[in-house]
Amino acid sequence: MTQKFIPYGRQSIDQDDIEAIVKVLKSDYLTTGPAVNEFEGLLADKTNSNYAIVCNSGTAALHMAAHAIGLSENDAAIVPSVTFLASANAMTFTGAKVIFADCDPATGLMTKDHLENAILRAKKAGLCPKVVVPVHLAGQLCDMEAISKVARREGMFVIEDACHAIGTTYGPNLEHVAGDCKWSDLTAFSFHPVKTIAMGEGGAVTTNSSDFAKKLELFRNHGITRKPEEFISEDTGKDRSGEWGSWYYEMSEPGYNYRASDIQCALGSSQLKKLDMFAAKRRELREKYYSLENSLPEGIRLANRVPNCSPCPHLMIALFDNDFLGKGRNHVMEKLKNDGIGTQVHYIPVHLQPYYRTQTVGVDFSGTLSFYNSCLSLPIYTSMSPRDIEVVVSSLKNL
Repeated sequence: MTQKFIPYGRQSIDQDDIEAIVKVLKSDYLTTGPAVNEFEGLLADKTNSNYAIVCNSGTAALHMAAHAIGLSENDAAIVPSVTFLASANAMTFTGAKVIFADCDPATGLMTKDHLENAILRAKKAGLCPKVVVPVHLAGQLCDMEAISKVARREGMFVIEDACHAIGTTYGPNLEHVAGDCKWSDLTAFSFHPVKTIAMGEGGAVTTNSSDFAKKLELFRNHGITRKPEEFISEDTGKDRSGEWGSWYYEMSEPGYNYRASDIQCALGSSQLKKLDMFAAKRRELREKYYSLENSLPEGIRLANRVPNCSPCPHLMIALFDNDFLGKGRNHVMEKLKNDGIGTQVHYIPVHLQPYYRTQTVGVDFSGTLSFYNSCLSLPIYTSMSPRDIEVVVSSLKNL
């Protein structure tokens, strides 16, 4: 038994973060104040994007992005089955039909071939595929250039689900960063506590389109605008002087209350300022795992690394052969827990969920099922030490 419990993930909060929150609590604004604008500016800078629109969760971010492209009940959205429910559900919220894609069993990532297959299935079902949602599992990016080329050929939008990938760099010279929308229209992020950047709950969408940014801002705040240049009414909100009233707003379409508070954004800004340090530490820990991979027992290996990508790893996924060495996943997870090591499964394939299951009968998801039946997320988080990883690997050896 280890001296401490090592969870699979946890937030990293220090005194700077606490002071940032206290400062907001003592200010005049707890929500819809200057901390929101500060966070959005910092995030746009960190992602090299033109616009960053913050919201209250990664799920909201995905829903906002789906709305921005005009996804509706007449459309199909292609989503990999290896992801959290939100990637599919956010598309379903619009009335669109979700078509699930398979994945590479060694990485859990969707490829262009999986996208091509899903497009064919959508068309055979008489559906119009309007968007693809590549999911950057564990912080590793899908081959966005290849996926984007297929999507553009089909006249589809691309929404990146980068909820795991804040801080990841990619490209032949690692010259791009997740969220820059080089090969997409919009990118969604999550800032849940187990992610690299924590806001308690929080999310954001980045884009380089001013039109999309406007739609995102409206949708997260009930569809309300307070900008006179966007008003339609001729006299409803005008003072007797003929000027628009300072109190006046208009709703051009229904929206949601997806706003993030100043409290969340103050924490988010404090965390974002440490993103480079967080990413460097997580990369160091990831490399420590891979340096010890050859010492793992036969039948246990780490998920494959993808080329031209330096992930800021949210997860460290191991793959087990032969139904977890013939012992079953429950046994392995319980044994590691008894050794003081927390693990988790990412993810139960979404196409197997009761709500979606009837839509995928007879479809080949062999890559997805192979990945699901062998995957287990090992601990990785900023405050871990290399020694902690040695403890994890030692426990794996004892299985």
